[in-house]
Amino acid sequence: MSETWKPKRFWSDTRVEPVDNGYTIELDGRPVRTPAKAPFVLPTRDLADAIAAEWEAQGEEVQPGTMPFTRTANSAIDKVSVQYDEIAKLLAAYGETDLLCYRAEGPDALVRRQADAWDPLLDWAADTLGARLKPVTGVIPFPQDSAALERLSGLTRNFDPFALAAFHDLVTLTGSLVAGFAVTHQALAPEEIWERSRIDEIWQQEQWGIDEEAANHAALKKRAFLEATHFFSLLGGR
Repeated sequence: MSETWKPKRFWSDTRVEPVDNGYTIELDGRPVRTPAKAPFVLPTRDLADAIAAEWEAQGEEVQPGTMPFTRTANSAIDKVSVQYDEIAKLLAAYGETDLLCYRAEGPDALVRRQADAWDPLLDWAADTLGARLKPVTGVIPFPQDSAALERLSGLTRNFDPFALAAFHDLVTLTGSLVAGFAVTHQALAPEEIWERSRIDEIWQQEQWGIDEEAANHAALKKRAFLEATHFFSLLGGR
């Protein structure tokens, strides 16, 4: 069986260069392009520096899995900017069935734990975002206030493609639109928001023990969540 082909490092010098509307990365003087061959133009110097560091850190073989910021920037340019309305609509729809709104019927200890973790975030969304979502018991979809959903949809569309690319991961990894906004507004530490989004999984672990495969998967999701948080922070509040 032949070995899987891996891309080799073909450059020695990695630099950030200013261009129209932002910054780009040059490898031995040649500008990087996206997988779709679009210009790789980044909106902030901080993001460009972080992505340049990913390229510079590569060894003899290029490991795309170690380049999360590059991957998200490629997605922002090649996918989000092209399908902006569709992606913004998809993310805003999470408000209709937000994780934080669906509560267990029992046991009482889990019900209290969910309320203690999630009610403050729903209160924060009402006070800061102007959108009050209501918690319900059970898993049957419950119609939320249309004005609140419209408010959250409008806020989602305030993001540019780079911010929306990071926001996509924050929302889909937690299952919560409110949690995603809590990260972008720095309402709590990202690690705290992540732990609150995993109340149900943590409860199950406490009752039945840790499944190694599930724990490894959760660790990968947490890493991706924190990488998305860092990517968003490098945009400087865009």
